[in-house]
Amino acid sequence: MNTPLDKLTRHHAGRRSLTRTERKHGRYIRATPANGKTNDVAFDATFRAAAPHQKERSEQRKKVAFAIRKSDLQRKIRVKKVANLVLFLVDASWSMAVAERMNATKGAILSLLTDAYQRRDRVGLIVFQKDRATLILPPTNSIQLAQRALADIPVGGKTPLSAGLLMAYDVLRQEKYSHPDVEPLLIILTDGAGNVSVGPQPPQDEAYRFADLIANEKVRSIVINMEHQAFDQGLARMLSKHLEAPCLALSELKAESLYHTVRKEMNSSGK
Repeated sequence: MNTPLDKLTRHHAGRRSLTRTERKHGRYIRATPANGKTNDVAFDATFRAAAPHQKERSEQRKKVAFAIRKSDLQRKIRVKKVANLVLFLVDASWSMAVAERMNATKGAILSLLTDAYQRRDRVGLIVFQKDRATLILPPTNSIQLAQRALADIPVGGKTPLSAGLLMAYDVLRQEKYSHPDVEPLLIILTDGAGNVSVGPQPPQDEAYRFADLIANEKVRSIVINMEHQAFDQGLARMLSKHLEAPCLALSELKAESLYHTVRKEMNSSGK
């Protein structure tokens, strides 16, 4: 299968991303003023910063051959390759065009897995419908597991959006704990209209609260609005605001602007 969503996610998701790291690992690319952080000093840059001031530090140089002050200290900026995790969160209720949405998602996931087969990149899928969210595909790079999981996805019923967001939050936190260097991207396919709560709050309020939790974890997200333009109440866009994420319409899936937006999101980490 070769859908627009398949193309846009496959283009970059199969490549490891370069990200800045505060750990003493990775390739040293440049230096920056230490500002009190002295755990990874860039000695070459520190010497260069101090060199122009040697003449004016004659008193200090009576005791040392080369005078370095705290303000000269530079620390290393490092980058390293990290694994991508693309987590799909898909509305499988009857509220939207289920078949179209599922076909696009299945095609994208299998293509991502094909590209990531010999890398550390992984893909996962959460589906929400009726009264619960289900982790159909735990984060994996196994094509065989994905094919089995994607073969029979349940559809129909109400829209427990908040349950899906809460599960996504839990999965992403666990992944971050197990793989501290992972770079997650959450792709949510929904019209933004939840009508089932997991707690006492109204469904929409609860969904926005869980979206805020995801945003607070600094997870990059993309909301793809699956509602038909004629019936759109702006709920997907409101959800995207809570996620601090772009909101892209289903009608834009064939537009070049969508490709560029997703590429930007996939490459925005560490900058």
